[in-house]
Amino acid sequence: MTPPELADYLQRQRAAIDRALEQFLKVYGGQTQAILKAMRYGLFPGGKRIRPILTLTAGEMFGAKQKELMPFACAVELIHAYSIIHDDLPAMDNNDLRRGEPTAHKVFGEGMALLAGDGLLTEAFHLISGPEIRRLPAELVLRLIHELSHAAGVAGLVGGQAVDLESENKDVDLATVEYIHVRKTGALILAALRIGAQVASAKTGELQRVSKFGEYLGLAFQIADDVLDNIGETLAGEGAESGRNELKKATYPSVVGIVQATERLQELLKLCDRELVSFGPSAEPLRAIAKHIIARAIQDRGRAAEESIL
Repeated sequence: MTPPELADYLQRQRAAIDRALEQFLKVYGGQTQAILKAMRYGLFPGGKRIRPILTLTAGEMFGAKQKELMPFACAVELIHAYSIIHDDLPAMDNNDLRRGEPTAHKVFGEGMALLAGDGLLTEAFHLISGPEIRRLPAELVLRLIHELSHAAGVAGLVGGQAVDLESENKDVDLATVEYIHVRKTGALILAALRIGAQVASAKTGELQRVSKFGEYLGLAFQIADDVLDNIGETLAGEGAESGRNELKKATYPSVVGIVQATERLQELLKLCDRELVSFGPSAEPLRAIAKHIIARAIQDRGRAAEESIL
């Protein structure tokens, strides 16, 4: 899949996800408008929608239709959006800006932002337990709800965030950084892929390979983010306006350095490729997404090094 083909693929998937999210938000009215406005602010305009795209892509690789995958993809995105709103709160990372715009608590106040996050999290499970899911086997739906709640809870996102908070302004080792990354970021990415594959009735061996791919990609996703953040700080210069109250965070570059972090990304890209080999051409979208996520950080790191020399 060429870069233009991938860009077109991602855009089509994003558009479909956005339409589904818009439809979901139309269900409510009346006195709920204030909280819906705050929830909507956390969802639109969204980021890259990588997590729900992974759900769709994994499911479609095994032959599932987008219609049956979409509620689960949207649920994954609702949980991601909730986590971003809460992560930005003064009690957490205390971010003033997100994607160049004021964060939810800056626009709606801390109380309404907190409720917006709560609403998004709760509605994710409402969405995947409703009438439109009933054509799937009840046992499968229950298993997927269990899987998503596990990824979002203490064993996943919440647990990773807790250790991240405890690690602020402290010197931490690599094991702690990986613990945070695998849970705070990786758990939802892994769940997104596994849920898509299971909706499509992937076989046990296939699900195992998708799971290993998800583990590698989830870790790589956050390391790449760490590397890109580090590059941004290097190129912008010390004291550049970032829209956040800076804290010493547990990141890969802060523990092992930018060079070793980049080497780890290259290793993870090879591992991702290895897990997809047996799926042949049908895995090309997943392969291209992984390469896009990881290679961007590697390439930008190289450009940053060149600029620092010049």
